[in-house]
Amino acid sequence: MKRKLFCEISPFTYAVSRKKCIVIRSVKNLFDHKKLARTKQTEELEYVICKHNSLIRRRLGNVDMQLQENKAVNLSIAAPKINRILIRPGEIFSFWNLVGKTSAGRGYKEGLTISGDKTGPGVGGGMCQMTNLIHWMVLHSDMEIVEHHHHDGLDMFPDYQRKIPFGTGTSIVYNYLDYRFRNTTDRTYQLIVYTSPEYLCGELRADKPQRNKYHIKAENVFFSRENGIVYRNGEIYRIKIDGKTGNHLEKKQIRKNHARVLYDTSNLEIVAEAE
Repeated sequence: MKRKLFCEISPFTYAVSRKKCIVIRSVKNLFDHKKLARTKQTEELEYVICKHNSLIRRRLGNVDMQLQENKAVNLSIAAPKINRILIRPGEIFSFWNLVGKTSAGRGYKEGLTISGDKTGPGVGGGMCQMTNLIHWMVLHSDMEIVEHHHHDGLDMFPDYQRKIPFGTGTSIVYNYLDYRFRNTTDRTYQLIVYTSPEYLCGELRADKPQRNKYHIKAENVFFSRENGIVYRNGEIYRIKIDGKTGNHLEKKQIRKNHARVLYDTSNLEIVAEAE
């Protein structure tokens, strides 16, 4: 039998482990303080690098829609904390450093959270939709992603109005599982993030145009059954394109999916079988 980690022994040891991780990250943030993006600017930078809107209320299997309503509230509280932030050359964007703790005392409600391979309600749930949006836009820039976590190896919900490839999402937990990227260019970038009645809306802007453009695409996507378990498979590529000539400069695999499907698979086309 596999030996349990300390955090897996009981709810108490999990809480102790989590508190330890929060304290360690908080101490590290003290040393990183001067590197972290903190400055906002009301005026929008001139050049739009990427725009994307994400539907807030989505039907996710049998998830209670009230959690989706609560998520809308949570996103509306967090968005202004990021909106119009500048990421200047050399600076690092940290999601949690800007948003802070998503507690009930700050107005956050119970939204959908994911822990291990289970979903459930949790105060502040739904924040990963915002980091998903930001991550998607940053993938279309010249900046460097320095911290990115996945809901690794799990396909938890059937596709519903999916606009971006499976496997380009994020997983975050206050404050030790963060989403971070560094501006390694000579441009200043700016994030515009806000909510409408239906959508979480985002723009990534810059003070100078990018020469390169980026396209994210999925290839070799299929479902397989292995020892009675269904998996979603596929590869995610980031294609770098010269904005002036249209020539493809680079094609890089950024993710290979082999994710266990956790929902009803009776309507899926299984194209590969393995015992």
